[in-house]
Amino acid sequence: MTRALPWDFSKVLPWRAGLAYGLLGLPLAFAALPLYVVLPHYYASNLGLPLATVGALLLLVRLMDAGADPLLGRLSDLLYRRTVHPVLWVAGASALLLGSGMAGLFFPLVQGPTALAAWMVAGLLFTCLAHSLLVIAHQAWGVRLGGDGVQRSRIVAWREGPGLIGVVTASALSVAWGAGAMLGVFALALLTGWLALWQAPRPPFATEPRERREPRKLQLWQPLTEEPFRRLLAVFLCNGIASAIPAALMLFFAQDRLLASPPQIALFLVLYFVSGALSMPGWLRVVRRFGLERAWLAGMLLAVACFGWAAALQGGQVAAFAVICVLSGAALGADLAVPGALLALLIERQGAQGAQDGAYLGWWNLATKLNLALAAGATLPLLQWLGYVPGSQDPLALQRLAWIYALLPCALKLMAAWLLHRLLIASRNPSQGVTS
Repeated sequence: MTRALPWDFSKVLPWRAGLAYGLLGLPLAFAALPLYVVLPHYYASNLGLPLATVGALLLLVRLMDAGADPLLGRLSDLLYRRTVHPVLWVAGASALLLGSGMAGLFFPLVQGPTALAAWMVAGLLFTCLAHSLLVIAHQAWGVRLGGDGVQRSRIVAWREGPGLIGVVTASALSVAWGAGAMLGVFALALLTGWLALWQAPRPPFATEPRERREPRKLQLWQPLTEEPFRRLLAVFLCNGIASAIPAALMLFFAQDRLLASPPQIALFLVLYFVSGALSMPGWLRVVRRFGLERAWLAGMLLAVACFGWAAALQGGQVAAFAVICVLSGAALGADLAVPGALLALLIERQGAQGAQDGAYLGWWNLATKLNLALAAGATLPLLQWLGYVPGSQDPLALQRLAWIYALLPCALKLMAAWLLHRLLIASRNPSQGVTS
């Protein structure tokens, strides 16, 4: 393989360099949708595991997976202290494990509720750990590229833009062609993204001076001792839980509440994620004009308006929900472009860029996993307790499904917006007017 050309970090990231770095985001996001959205519905509806069992097992696995992320972040830091080749080869090994684990989850070799439950737990742990290491290493690469607020937003957009394409592809294939075609395309995309990373602009690989190194235990916990990181993490957690709840319940809501057909459900997912991808250039302009924090706040408020409307929908109102998917997808663009850029700037301001990026990213990804775990692990058993089961046509149960799907995220989004204003905007001068 040829060596990537050096890049002047003071200049705008060229599109070829951005694509070479960001292309791996496509299969990584592709994997996330089957794991966190399709898999619960698949095991509950197709394989017959009780909804409460699926929710409890998902909560268990995701908590275990989340607990490993800070350690995986430290492993990423150790890899980046050497040269680029350990990073690339460990990424390749992780990609191989990820592809194998995904195939095993959707084509289990066992039958019966107990065996399926054990298979799902083991397969998810195996797959999620490989996915987590690959995600952290990929994010750390982008953080180390540096730049101002707008530049960092562009780097995040190059990673998240292909990611949204990956989610759209996974959504369409999982509904239209089934698991086999979905996994085949995923494997090809994973190989392509890994090969492209060899041509990406190389971040600096500088070894931290020995006299400045802290014990590994202190390095692991260091991010949580810093108030700026705790403030940003609090906003990210609250907003993330609000976004994860509708993601976990969308298939149930569309199928039972709206009475949508499988092609219509596929269209909803495509509209949502395509809208998110198309909105990202607009959010970059908002960032340049108003700053990262206020752009994120605007995205939160747009999402609240969308889900408030969704709570009032009845069976058959698929056209209205399609519009909601477009608008809420636009709000998703802010959630994707802004928080990662804020984290990268915070790492630089704390003097950790190039030395402890992985430690911050490990805790950040732990928060992401907690969001997903709480969303599925709490709402699925709650819905069963409230009388809802997949395929239910009981009006009261469906009304409660709508409340949990739409109104609960609205309340959490409003809380996240309040925290964002109080902890990040009102507490200091936000990053307004950042120029490229």
